[in-house]
Amino acid sequence: MTGHVTCFGEVLLRFATPAARITVQCDALDMVVGGAEANVAAGLASLGHSVRMVTRLPSSPLGDKARAALGGAGIDTTHVARAPGRMGLYFLESGAGLRPSSITYDRAGSLFASSCANDFDFASALKGSRLLHLSGITPALGLGGVALAQAAVAAANAESVPICFDGNYRALLWDAWDSDPCSILTDLMQSATVMIGNHRDISLLLNKPFSGDGPERRREAALAAFDAFPKLQLIASTARHIVTSSHHRIAARIDARDAGHQTAEVDVTGIVDRIGTGDAFAAGVLHKWLEGADIAATARAGLAYTVLKHTQPGDMCLIGPGELDAFSASGGDVRR
Repeated sequence: MTGHVTCFGEVLLRFATPAARITVQCDALDMVVGGAEANVAAGLASLGHSVRMVTRLPSSPLGDKARAALGGAGIDTTHVARAPGRMGLYFLESGAGLRPSSITYDRAGSLFASSCANDFDFASALKGSRLLHLSGITPALGLGGVALAQAAVAAANAESVPICFDGNYRALLWDAWDSDPCSILTDLMQSATVMIGNHRDISLLLNKPFSGDGPERRREAALAAFDAFPKLQLIASTARHIVTSSHHRIAARIDARDAGHQTAEVDVTGIVDRIGTGDAFAAGVLHKWLEGADIAATARAGLAYTVLKHTQPGDMCLIGPGELDAFSASGGDVRR
């Protein structure tokens, strides 16, 4: 495979309560590096792709940790800029049983969120790129984030680089300012070749209700999206039924313009870490899409990679192609 994948977005530090404790019980928190676009970058790098991260990190020990984690995951950090400022953070209170996990953001005024388009050399980063991946989290940060996402998309269009856009709707971020997510995300989606999102995301974009009950209804939503966005070629989504915080049932779906494919549900039990599983799904899908696989193989890979991420702590899925190819929904004994 020639060329690289470019991922653009904010890298965060995650502070999580250990052993499913609630915050008031904790005297210490576990710290890992993550962020939606960085998680996709790490997954694709682990699966053997050349990946470049475009972001800004503080010139501080926290920024050093984040940059080291990106490099350790095999991501090209040439276009990770450094400057004085604060690191974006989020706090995870880990759930257990019928108590769900909860997230508190502390990213307002971060270096990335305070950046402008001129702080990034998008044209250089995208030169020779096979794909630009970004998500709806960047524009959700405020008007500055909207301008950053628009600049990245414009640069990709100028270089004729296909775009993967993950809706990644974060109500807490959009509700924090006088936002219009429908028009902003719709504008960005006009340039996308691949969409990571389900019928709810399509409902938001088209301001029209769609039901997720059954493959036929999901196909109806996909066809409406294809009609609305002429450049769109692939839509990838999951259906998740939550039994408890440690037991989910997950299926994957891929829609192309001429056909759709939905997998059977997989029972996912003994969940170690739910965070980053959607990003792992995106990485698994893009892995196969970049290889030119058919939609059934692409759906299976996305499902397998998201299921495997549930077994791994931290934001990033660092599982390689061998383990992905050997995935079995029934699990099994130690491979020797």
